Amino acid sequence: MTFRHGTFAYTWDVLGDPAAADRIAELGVDTVTLQASYHSVRATTAWHPRHRVVHAQHAAGYFRLRPEAWAGRQLVPPAPEWGVDDPDRFGTAAAALAEAGLRVEAWMVLTHSSALGTANPQLTVRNAFGESYPYALCPAREAVREYASTLVAEVCAQYDVPTLMLEACGWLGFEHGSHHEKTSGTDLSACGRDLLSICLCTACSAALVDRGVDAERLAADVRALVDGEQQRGVPAGATVAEAIGDERAQALYAHRTGVISGMVRDARALAGEREVLLMVTDNPQATGPDVGLDLATFDEQVDAYVLKCWETAGAADRIAATAARTSVPLVANATVVGDRPDGTAEMIAAVAAAGAGQARYYHAGLASPARLGALRAAVKEVR
Repeated sequence: MTFRHGTFAYTWDVLGDPAAADRIAELGVDTVTLQASYHSVRATTAWHPRHRVVHAQHAAGYFRLRPEAWAGRQLVPPAPEWGVDDPDRFGTAAAALAEAGLRVEAWMVLTHSSALGTANPQLTVRNAFGESYPYALCPAREAVREYASTLVAEVCAQYDVPTLMLEACGWLGFEHGSHHEKTSGTDLSACGRDLLSICLCTACSAALVDRGVDAERLAADVRALVDGEQQRGVPAGATVAEAIGDERAQALYAHRTGVISGMVRDARALAGEREVLLMVTDNPQATGPDVGLDLATFDEQVDAYVLKCWETAGAADRIAATAARTSVPLVANATVVGDRPDGTAEMIAAVAAAGAGQARYYHAGLASPARLGALRAAVKEVR
């Protein structure tokens, strides 16, 4: 079976650069995962003839935002205010890539929007201290699920893309690259960060109560565990289940899985014959852009799981362990903008042998010439 190679790209990498589509095609990839809805970011654009840095100051919809589709919705994606003046950036960029012979899939970030979260704090993840994470829309909220479904519906209605890649199809947690981040060096363990990622907004609390959990007691216990870390500590390497008890942890994971399942089911129904790829990690304790699930039991129909392989060491083991637990095809999300771009070809060969059938390289617009050379070598060597 042929190993498929693709790369991520931003619309601003393509728009205004007549050479961009051909340059990406010359890498040897057959697929481009192009942003259709995306969070805020500051990105270098080393290849572009007209700019070197794009500062996307808020999450936005890069597809055509039709007012009639969003009428009456509580959450509406803002339009981008940077770069070229084009109301259909996704469509224009996708057409240029398709003309170069590339297969374009829609990269869709669903619940990560600081702009919408700041404007609607009641719809965001809320930790055990009652603090809102404005970048993290809570998917247990009906308005958030409706927003995510409308994003998918609008892309499917307007573009003949063969595939949707879903990112942030669940909860984001404590980890977030905020401006001037000051959360390191505080002796907060990985488990402590996971505890601070538990959403206890009114919707999630009610859902946990329905599963037999005293949500107020859980919040109090999480506060005590987090506040007590420097004095008595959560045991090194502890899991959330060890910290709050297995029964409550399993209720939490069941709640998360049920909501994520609903979002995937919505996307699957809207996608029709299109492929649906889901960014995941095989760990129900995890939150973030890669949703945490027990992949051995998750039974929603997706065409592939996308697993992050940004650390060369252990990537093949991660793929192999996941392949042993699910029959769903696996896509390796590999980076060429990390610490070891020279090891990309070797790593891709290893993950292919371990059970991955595809790779998506991060990122055609961000990578330097040498790093794109590493990408090109991986495509050439692994078939």
